Amino acid sequence: MYALIAFHLSIMKHLFLTISLVFFVALQTAIAQNYPLDKGISVRALFMDYQSQNGGDLAEFKSYHHGFSLGYQQMINDNFNLYVPFKVGVVSQSHLDTPVNCLHKTVYGLDAQLQYLFQKKTAILSPFIAGGIGGVYENGEDINVQFPFGVGLQYTIAPNARLVWQSEYRVSLAENRNNLHHGIGFIYGLNKSDAMPKVKEEVIGDRDGDGLEDDIDLCPDMAGPLELNGCPDKDGDGVADYKDKCPNYIGLAAFDGCPDSDGDGISDNDDECPNMAGTVANNGCPGNDRDNDGVLDKDDRCPDRAGSPLNNGCPEVKVVTADADGDGIADANDRCPNTPGVSSAQGCPDRDGDGVADSADKCPSLPGLRTYNGCPDSDGDGLDDSRDRCPNQAGSVDNGGCPGMQAADRQVLEVAMRAVQFDSGKATFKSESYRVLNQILDIMQRYPSYNLSIEGHTDSSGSSSLNLSLSEKRAKACRDYLVQKGISASRLSYVGYGESRPIADNSTETGRKLNRRVEFNATQ
Repeated sequence: MYALIAFHLSIMKHLFLTISLVFFVALQTAIAQNYPLDKGISVRALFMDYQSQNGGDLAEFKSYHHGFSLGYQQMINDNFNLYVPFKVGVVSQSHLDTPVNCLHKTVYGLDAQLQYLFQKKTAILSPFIAGGIGGVYENGEDINVQFPFGVGLQYTIAPNARLVWQSEYRVSLAENRNNLHHGIGFIYGLNKSDAMPKVKEEVIGDRDGDGLEDDIDLCPDMAGPLELNGCPDKDGDGVADYKDKCPNYIGLAAFDGCPDSDGDGISDNDDECPNMAGTVANNGCPGNDRDNDGVLDKDDRCPDRAGSPLNNGCPEVKVVTADADGDGIADANDRCPNTPGVSSAQGCPDRDGDGVADSADKCPSLPGLRTYNGCPDSDGDGLDDSRDRCPNQAGSVDNGGCPGMQAADRQVLEVAMRAVQFDSGKATFKSESYRVLNQILDIMQRYPSYNLSIEGHTDSSGSSSLNLSLSEKRAKACRDYLVQKGISASRLSYVGYGESRPIADNSTETGRKLNRRVEFNATQ
């Protein structure tokens, strides 16, 4: 007897050490995240005792027999779990009225149990209690009804896997059939293994009631739409009031929310003639030329009679005079008397024929405007090509002739830091991230003058050195994707900051979720 007890104790010791090792390894994989397991299949090894509760000895281990169970479980809510196991085993039962002291029987059982988990279903370690009803068939006998009551423990070892232990005392309506079951096994989840737990969205500290938490609301005391980060926009032009230079008038983002009524590329707040198309050189006003001779009235000595620019706007008087270079322009009126030229350039050479002499033409090979010293304005944004950093894209003067990034596009970059998602603990993208990455790709293609800085961040869970490495790998993954799609690597930079730059409190799940991000900052 004592040798048998020692043998069982030895087995229990090795089983305890094995479970401890599994527990330690599992702790390393599950320590950073909690996973819900809404439904699953449970497989357990059973130790079934029919003799100790019916006149036998609890310490008589040789009468314990093995069995197994296969069950289905479904979470009803965060704490209640429905468990339906099918059990099979061979048991021994002491029976005082039988010549043979131990009867060996094969039993089959089907239970319906309700388990109450003391922790929520997302917890890593959760003890529970259980109760229910079951039917048990013993070969050669009728079915008897039993009521199981037990305790147990679940431990998460992977996103879709848990270890489980359960011991139960079973009260039978049949005589001499009370028994004990002890089970240890494994639950395999049928929900997606990579699914992160859904955190109930809670609006925490929303003073202005616009649905955006104060810690990420740029205007926490004034209600505004989500796409403008919670800031109001009185005129509805897509430019938040705090950035809108004309908050009471519908305008354009390129002009900081101000309109351009005459379409001359100069916003009304800077245009001295907002209802008449003009030029930048004339502060948005047109050059007045009553006689349409190409000489503005302020420079025209004969403003009511069409004349020649060579004659200060007055009609030319044809007089036979000397013409040393033979270009048909008298030397007295020829600014280049010894070099053949054209009348539109007052006798000087003009290769591009734009009326600006080559000596004064900043773009002598390209037809341009006198206002721009002979240079063209290819995109018509009021800034000539010689000074325009984006000569083929209309932009603002303040931005060097390049288009400013639209508010909607900047909003995409701001939302991207929450929308680009990675596999847990890895630098590989989840499928839903590609839609946002392709939006960023489109923005970089439409704004060739912009560069993009990509910054990776993590929460404070786990090792700081691993977090720093992971954040850099995730930022680099975003950079590599854009390069692969055709964006020049010289326009992209990346850096990882790990957990060093949180934007929210790491002690809450909501804060950690906000801190796990990749930021995209566009600059010129």
